[in-house]
Amino acid sequence: MNIVMMTNTYTPHVGGVARSVDAFSRAYRARGHKVLVVAPEFPGIPDDETDVVRIPAIQNFNGSDFSVVLPVPGYLDDALDDFRPDIVHSHHPFLMGATAIRVASHRDCPLVFTHHTMYEQYTHYVPGDSPALKRFVIKLSTSYANLCDQVFAPSESVAETLHRRGVTTPVDVVPTGVVREQFASGDGTGFRRQLGVPEGARVIGHVGRLAAEKNLGFLARAMAAVAAQQPDVHCLVVGAGPAEPEIRGAFRAAGVGERLHLAGKRVMPELADAYHAMDVFAFASLTETQGMVLAEAMAAGLPVVALDAPGAREVVRDGENGRLLREQDEAAFAAALTELLALDGEARERYRAAIADTAAAYDLEACADQALAVYQRLDASGPEPGPERDAWHASLRLVRAEWELLKGMAQAAGAAFSRPERDRRAPR
Repeated sequence: MNIVMMTNTYTPHVGGVARSVDAFSRAYRARGHKVLVVAPEFPGIPDDETDVVRIPAIQNFNGSDFSVVLPVPGYLDDALDDFRPDIVHSHHPFLMGATAIRVASHRDCPLVFTHHTMYEQYTHYVPGDSPALKRFVIKLSTSYANLCDQVFAPSESVAETLHRRGVTTPVDVVPTGVVREQFASGDGTGFRRQLGVPEGARVIGHVGRLAAEKNLGFLARAMAAVAAQQPDVHCLVVGAGPAEPEIRGAFRAAGVGERLHLAGKRVMPELADAYHAMDVFAFASLTETQGMVLAEAMAAGLPVVALDAPGAREVVRDGENGRLLREQDEAAFAAALTELLALDGEARERYRAAIADTAAAYDLEACADQALAVYQRLDASGPEPGPERDAWHASLRLVRAEWELLKGMAQAAGAAFSRPERDRRAPR
């Protein structure tokens, strides 16, 4: 099959969506399928990219590390003419998402959409963030999903949310898997030495983009509290972003600033080394659709402490492979970290076995096979090549798609800016 992946984020950007697109693309190609990735330009793009089309983009939108693609009519036509797609897979409802609908309509291909993100949790990147904007984003992403032929949800929690919001398109749960072999081993000792972590220290770790929506202030205060209570505990944070000063400040306030090790962005194989430098993985985000780093941590053999939220509750089983905490309580989170740091003997072996089982459940090979089975079903159910797939048929589908995009935008705006009854009753 010829599969087009259309995404607003891709390597060298470090984030869950970029890594998901890259992982699935590699898995599909390994099975003999062709994949064309369409993504924005980013600083530091590799010189040796193949089967990737880059779209001009505005860099570092509103102080973030995201790019915003520019509308360039006809920019993709030659590449798509040569590629002849069978499936178009959109990874965002905005920007490249609208282009994906137009491409699928014009080429008469099935359109798949992965709902990677709870988009309303990211409106703080847009000037004028408000409850109305959040309602607009929810309604618009829902209407977008209903324009597609198939929706992938990364977790059961997300699938339930989509159905509750009114998505009527078929939804399959397809997690982003991890290549277990890549994380099964790593030079944790060398990574610790590189960062100046003392030999024999116990290490609490975290991997991810350091951004406001990741609840990193809470996480840093809980980690720092454990370090303040136990002199042999150090904390390792892998990633970069605007929340870095807040993390540093939390450790300084606890009097343990020297035991925080910020490693910046890391990619494989150093990322695997970083996981193996940790003893426990800590995760406090409430905005994930799938905690991909949780599956990576478990592939590296780490128990996890996380807050009960979408993306975490499917991966972490409380008391089996980690601790899943219902309340956002810093003291309770610190106590859970302390508990897992102290595991030994039979308890450690019991956790280790459960962690291995979880890692196997999120293996990329099984997830890729699941996605490809859906692609093949959609491709087989489409119209056969022939006169009916002529320019007139494609033009009608494109006009219909443009109309549905505009209608979805108008309905989302109406829903967002017509204040609900409870809002009208609320005091100003």
